[in-house]
Amino acid sequence: MRHRPALRGRTAVLRSAALLAVGALALTACAGSSEEPAAEATSSGPPEPVEIRFSWWGSDTRHELTQQVLDKFTEKYPHITVVPDYTDWNSYFDKLSTGVAGGDAPDVITQEERYLADYASRGVLADLNELGLDTSKIDDNVLQSGTIDDALYGVATGVNAYAIVADPEAFAAAGVELPDDETWTWDDYVDIANQISTATGKTIYGAQDYGFNEPGFSIYARQRGESLYTEDGKVGYKDSTLADWWQHSLDLQAGGGTPDAALTVEVDAGGPEQSLVGTNKGAMAWFWTNQLTAINKASGRQLQLLRVPGESEEERTGMYFKPAMYYSVSAKSEHPEEAKLLVDFLLNDVAAGELLLSDRGLPANTEVRAAVQDKFSDTDKQAAEFLADLEDEIVDGPVVPPVGAGQVTEITRRLNQEVLFGRMSPQDAAKQYTQEVTLAIGG
Repeated sequence: MRHRPALRGRTAVLRSAALLAVGALALTACAGSSEEPAAEATSSGPPEPVEIRFSWWGSDTRHELTQQVLDKFTEKYPHITVVPDYTDWNSYFDKLSTGVAGGDAPDVITQEERYLADYASRGVLADLNELGLDTSKIDDNVLQSGTIDDALYGVATGVNAYAIVADPEAFAAAGVELPDDETWTWDDYVDIANQISTATGKTIYGAQDYGFNEPGFSIYARQRGESLYTEDGKVGYKDSTLADWWQHSLDLQAGGGTPDAALTVEVDAGGPEQSLVGTNKGAMAWFWTNQLTAINKASGRQLQLLRVPGESEEERTGMYFKPAMYYSVSAKSEHPEEAKLLVDFLLNDVAAGELLLSDRGLPANTEVRAAVQDKFSDTDKQAAEFLADLEDEIVDGPVVPPVGAGQVTEITRRLNQEVLFGRMSPQDAAKQYTQEVTLAIGG
């Protein structure tokens, strides 16, 4: 039996997520009891009407769910009107940047880890601790992921993990067994993907290329005792490690395990629902656990979550629990108290949790998570169980990405294409990647 590094401090993050039915009703009551009371009328009359703006990104489904939550919030705080400000992921940060530059930032801002330090360093975000936000039911390690220089600039909406979404029916059609995801290696991953494509005549591809998103490489580097970023805001990996990562991509492409470069780029642009797994044309793809429900629905099949390969192969495990996104409050908000009340409601109110469920990750508030777990869909329950199973394997989490990390998404996507189309070798691409990332983060 292989040794698994013990998780320190993070076991509380998902302890409630293993679907413990006993006590859920009691937890519902106690979760509700800690909510901040609605603003009361003073001797001079009811509270003055206040309007705040809340920005987020996502699909139509997320927009509809969020609006339902805002309706509940307005029932509790009828003097507060929340103006929704949402868009898709691709245009969200361009729009936010324009608004901030023009002095028109939303009061409550949904943030992503690659941009958190950037906005915090420019004085855009308020310290949620100073605003008095109740974070008592959120694990300290999760809170630390949004903390910079002892100030809490973003609080996690929920927790998820980057993992492999597998289609058992695709494996069965190819006559290939699902891997033992506790022991499989990177070579196993390549071999299995190539076998599936060969056995099905590429009517089903073994895998979808993983190189367009840096979290996958972050895991790969962490398995080898390295990291994407260091504590002092520099790159923390060897160029040879990144070159190896891309070489696996080329081995998959050469063996037919993934599509050619042109189709790969087209599929990536389609998003989770149009992924190979989502359209029954692939056996494996890399996604966040909170995306499982959408992909499962698109595929019409019962998909399965797997650990990434290599977790038992190198120095340590590389997978980690990541806040799906963050809630932040604008430092320039004219109504910081009301903005804090909205964040508190989104995090700590069972009524919000019952609607959002795992849309923004497994609820970060452990009591809310326990109270709503019986309402999870089957795929939500599967994701919760999967995360709970990782508790004793995950060592720690990556550092908060440094200022400039938001540019790394485009760098990753562009150079991954250069490698896939054969215009750059993995070694040359790795060298250029490090140069560009170093310049972006000022390291």
